[in-house]
Amino acid sequence: MAAVAALLPLGYLVVRAWEGGGDTVWRVLWQERTLALAARSIGLAAAVALACLVLGVLGAWLVVRSDLPGRRVAGTLLVLPLAVPSYVAAFTWIAQWPSLSGFGGAFLVLTLVLFPYVLLPVAAALRSADPALEEVARSLGKSAPRTFMLVTLRHIRPAATAGALLVALYVLSDFGSVSLLRFDAFTMGIYTSYQGTFDRTPAAILGCVLVALALVLTAGERRARGAAAVASARGAARASAPVPLGKARIPALLGVVVLVVLSLGVPVYSLARWLLVGRSAGVDVPDLLAATWGTVTVSGLGTALTVVLAIPVGILAARYPGRLARGVELGSFAGHALPGITVGLALVFFGIRVAPELYQRTPMLAFAYAVLFLPLAVGAVRTAVTNAPPVLEEVSRSLGKGRLATQLLVTMPLAAPGVLAGAALVFLTCAKELPATLMLRPTGTDTLATELWSSTEIAAFAAAAPYAAVLLIVAAVPAVLLDQFLRRGGRQ
Repeated sequence: MAAVAALLPLGYLVVRAWEGGGDTVWRVLWQERTLALAARSIGLAAAVALACLVLGVLGAWLVVRSDLPGRRVAGTLLVLPLAVPSYVAAFTWIAQWPSLSGFGGAFLVLTLVLFPYVLLPVAAALRSADPALEEVARSLGKSAPRTFMLVTLRHIRPAATAGALLVALYVLSDFGSVSLLRFDAFTMGIYTSYQGTFDRTPAAILGCVLVALALVLTAGERRARGAAAVASARGAARASAPVPLGKARIPALLGVVVLVVLSLGVPVYSLARWLLVGRSAGVDVPDLLAATWGTVTVSGLGTALTVVLAIPVGILAARYPGRLARGVELGSFAGHALPGITVGLALVFFGIRVAPELYQRTPMLAFAYAVLFLPLAVGAVRTAVTNAPPVLEEVSRSLGKGRLATQLLVTMPLAAPGVLAGAALVFLTCAKELPATLMLRPTGTDTLATELWSSTEIAAFAAAAPYAAVLLIVAAVPAVLLDQFLRRGGRQ
């Protein structure tokens, strides 16, 4: 049921796209606008992925392998941009420089938000690499840059590739930042087609094209991630000695400082500035509280549904491996390749045609969150159940407990911390989600994300700032809880 639920929006979107027949599909696909949207989106994704690849690899090497001053603090600061939603970052930049727009603006903002997706896996790969190989290369007369190119880069290539493909997938599915920065990407084309015409078949066709592009990137990311896991499984016999930067030490430090200032300093300064402006003009506290409550409510319901669907899939994948488990898990991971706008579009069609009583109601939005973020919860449940000792389940069964009772009384209590960590991650992601929320939110219900987007669309930056600040606070709470859990898990 969980796998079917995850695949339902994709299946219905395909059916809806083919309602007009093959001629309609062919005509929309070969329209000049469709080709232009594809070229623009692919070009932006490629450019951002390449920039993040360079920044992520260099940043990871500096904070893990070099003698960069304050590298531990730098490592923490370089990861923090992950907590800033892309549309919040876009808002803070255009609030400071309203002329920032188009490809350049989207490239800048998305690069500054997404480079940690490359930095994190590359840093992990560098920590797991055996330094003996690099030391042998240096002993044979190879310089530090030459050793990096010949030895280090080969080890981190799978992790860097997986991170770059994940960045490209994020860029393809991004809606909030490209809309605020007025860059006509594929997601904007779908949303415009959905809102601007009575015939929404072209929107469905464009949605299928976007899903096809995302599926290609998802397949590449999974293969690269698998190769990265094999490479990191070798482990490191000991920690590597920091590589002296020499004359490059000051330029490297300045580069890290500039990157932190651009990715964190500008958003924080801009948000603080507009909060002060909004305070002097007055803040609509009732609307702010209502949007906060709406965010917590729909995100909480979406998280609960996601975890309920993820638990049986995670247990099946962890305890009963086989073709059935792999098929169910793969089906549940469909949301990994579905941009939020395509899930929203598919459920709009489904709600209008099949379930009008659920259209623009909270259960429909919670279901959209479950489809989009089920992979996050399934991964957390599977890991938690895998780490629970199977011998305790065997003891329970030997004492006469049935399989279901054993799962409820033994397995789930042991896996509960990991499941709760996954729930915190899902809640964090639900709170930041924008396109599906815009299309499916219940009538009369607003969230922090939708209020921020609406205010920024009309350049009401002072009015948007409180919503952005509270959204960051709401997202920070589960992020802090998740970080604490991971730290405790690491010590144990």
